[in-house]
Amino acid sequence: MNITSSRSQAPPGNALSCRLRLLFTSIALALPSLPVPDSALSADQSPDVLAKSPVWQMPKPDDVRSQVFQWLAEKKPGDEVLAQAKDLWSQPAESLSGVEVLDRVVRTIAMADQNAGRLLELCSKPRSELVLPSQPWLTDPATSPLVSNNFRLDYGRWLAHERMFDEAMEQLAGLEPKDVVDPASLLFYQGVVCHRLMDRENGMKAIDRLLDGAAQSPKRYAAVAKLMKEDLKDLEEDTLDHIARRMEDIERRLELGRAGPKVRKVEDGVIESLDKLIKKLEEQQQQQQQQASSGRGSMQPSSPAPDSQIMGGKGKGEVTKRDVGHESGWGDLPPKQREEAMQQIGRDFPAHYRDAIEQYFRRLATDKGE
Repeated sequence: MNITSSRSQAPPGNALSCRLRLLFTSIALALPSLPVPDSALSADQSPDVLAKSPVWQMPKPDDVRSQVFQWLAEKKPGDEVLAQAKDLWSQPAESLSGVEVLDRVVRTIAMADQNAGRLLELCSKPRSELVLPSQPWLTDPATSPLVSNNFRLDYGRWLAHERMFDEAMEQLAGLEPKDVVDPASLLFYQGVVCHRLMDRENGMKAIDRLLDGAAQSPKRYAAVAKLMKEDLKDLEEDTLDHIARRMEDIERRLELGRAGPKVRKVEDGVIESLDKLIKKLEEQQQQQQQQASSGRGSMQPSSPAPDSQIMGGKGKGEVTKRDVGHESGWGDLPPKQREEAMQQIGRDFPAHYRDAIEQYFRRLATDKGE
């Protein structure tokens, strides 16, 4: 499953949807089978910038091959498995990319380890079940770091493509570039998962570390990382942008059969953010009304009237009674006016905004009924 699929239904013409659709279309380009032209790199990725010394290094493929065959020798799998492994690594190792090295490592290990073989089989095809089998052996201290770290990376990468970002985060969290044979993929997918889970702080860290070694990273990774960085940098809580992303996250979780307390907490957070946004809009409207009233200076006396003087005027002396100190009545709109408001929302915003505000009205009605 492509990780851009959740954007396929975004309504055309909406600036937010267009920007995010562009972002995740670009993320699709990060798949190893799809090349990205050099023009996709931004202007500031000059040769001088790319040539700086990074804080992490890609391991030499020949060194990785030696580690894998040393592990195989300790496992003593038999002559047939050794022959298959040598055939898999027959291509000169120095010509392999990081992703290709990772692929050969996990395939070689899967030949001699049953747990690894089952997991590799799971990750070789699209997900068919909502609940995946547990993999406790990945964090078992008895498992070799060469095996556990690189399979956690490969598994986390597959989970990200299946839009199971929470599960992907569990596998990728805590891994460092020095722990795996493809550090560029590790940092890239850590950035992707944090971006989708709106973890701004950790996402920016992973992306900055990836870009620090851009000279060693695939160009497609660097191009997408810059898009994600710009997107995360502008992300603010309780804005329509932030609310829309959480709505999409709720939809994704429900599609995966996740309807527990975590999802309900996200839903409650969306309603709370809408409350704040509506209150802010009401306060802005009140300020505008006050400014408009104060602007009618010509109709107001410049000084108070003397107490002993009877003022003239043709008015009846009646005033309009106001209901001061009560709620603004958002939830009490007459049906006709409410429907007109919802139609306006439907014209100006994507469908999920209408759904959220309808839910807001329902929450108000429930609270008043209790």
